[in-house]
Amino acid sequence: MNKVQIQVQLLSITPDCEKLIEEAGRTCYLSFDKTGSNTSFISNAIRRGHLSIIEHACASFRIKGASRAFTHQLVRHRVASFSQQSQRYVDENNFNYTIPPSIETNAQALKLYNSFMEQARDVYTNLRSMNILKEDARFVLPNALESEIVFTANFRELRHLFDLRLKKSAQWEIRMAALQMLQIVKNIAPQVFGDYIIDSENMTAVSENI
Repeated sequence: MNKVQIQVQLLSITPDCEKLIEEAGRTCYLSFDKTGSNTSFISNAIRRGHLSIIEHACASFRIKGASRAFTHQLVRHRVASFSQQSQRYVDENNFNYTIPPSIETNAQALKLYNSFMEQARDVYTNLRSMNILKEDARFVLPNALESEIVFTANFRELRHLFDLRLKKSAQWEIRMAALQMLQIVKNIAPQVFGDYIIDSENMTAVSENI
């Protein structure tokens, strides 16, 4: 069984991101003389709905251990950039896969699920042994396969992602990834993301401004 767990790694973030955001925001009011004097300038702007200023900062993450079902959801956030593991070029003979909690806790379902994954692996391997191209053999691969992805978004899009994907109604896998991203950026940019109240047990978060 090749079960995987989601891991989110921060690759890059705009240096002095909150200083840059304040600089952009104060340009709107030509209030540069007050720079740094008001530690709630950014959070107040967000509360008023002045979100364009936080688009000047962005963060890049590497997400490992998530399924292609997860990445299909993530790439729907169109104001972002993505670089994903390619099944056209990467040989998937030794693929890892995600096991949903509802299946993992059901012995009968888990046995059936693992059996199917290994059957898919066998079919893929056999097709490759027949010199079938990876880009064609991949058609038999399930959505559960691990798919590594690098994701870059500006802070406004990250807030949009958190608002949508950290609701209890969101799918568990994208909630898990979004929560890890929020925990990272909240520590680095507390004025931008400090209004989110995190419920780690339920993998949810909600902004106080909503």
